[in-house]
Amino acid sequence: MRKAFIQLHTAVFLAGFTGILGRLITLNEAYLVWYRLLITVITLWVLYYFQQKLHRVSWAGIRRIMGVGVIVALHWVTFYASIKYANVSVALVCFSAIGFFTAILEPLIVRKPFSITELMLGLLVMAGIYLIFHFDPQFKTGIILGIISALLASLFTVFNRILVQQNKPETVTLYQLSGGFLFLTMLLPVYLLYFPAGHILPTLSDAGWLLVLSLFCTVWAFNLSMNALKKIAAFTVNLTYNLEPVYGIALAFLIYREDKYLSGSFYTGLFLIMLSVVMHTWLVYRTGKKT
Repeated sequence: MRKAFIQLHTAVFLAGFTGILGRLITLNEAYLVWYRLLITVITLWVLYYFQQKLHRVSWAGIRRIMGVGVIVALHWVTFYASIKYANVSVALVCFSAIGFFTAILEPLIVRKPFSITELMLGLLVMAGIYLIFHFDPQFKTGIILGIISALLASLFTVFNRILVQQNKPETVTLYQLSGGFLFLTMLLPVYLLYFPAGHILPTLSDAGWLLVLSLFCTVWAFNLSMNALKKIAAFTVNLTYNLEPVYGIALAFLIYREDKYLSGSFYTGLFLIMLSVVMHTWLVYRTGKKT
């Protein structure tokens, strides 16, 4: 059990580190995600082939999974664009809005009753983001992109919950990221017309960080979380992932000293968001203990 918790927190820490890498890598956000997907997809196909984890899926099933992969690719592009236009801290704070969007979208998609508690906690997060948006107009574009990224993340989270009930997690991840890669490959020429890139090929430094992002923060993090799920309840795993923005913001403060460039409104907004996360964690923990 102890090993499983170490694996889980390592996976969450690696997820939080992706924001730092988004700032370190100098590539345009679309190329950044394209290279990340390229390395990850090749690695997963080879890895799962030798581990015999490639499972047959119908063409209809593959199309559905790849369709969600399109959402994943767009989420990553907007997330890294948010970092480029604002900073790591702002992008991760906006990512916290995923709970609000999920509270609205999940009942509509899976046809279940709305949770007033989740909606209220989600509104508390949105109030925190509004404070940052209202008093820090310099981050306007980054905040808008971050909120779009959170909306897309909530969509693929809801769809993934449906897909993993019908397919193995490894199968979903493999075809999802493959679909995202193919979509982004077709989108790149159009995207670059409106958002030109400074350079196409990664520098030596970029290449190294891309390998870290793809192999450690994507492939290894996924395997760690899947191994943790064998020992730890799913609701505990989901709660622990609430720490992802916390780890990421702490790293941004430590490495880039972003705390020097953020006003008091950022911390007020961050407090409201963290209050929502703590309250949600406590409520879900109580519910989990009763079931």
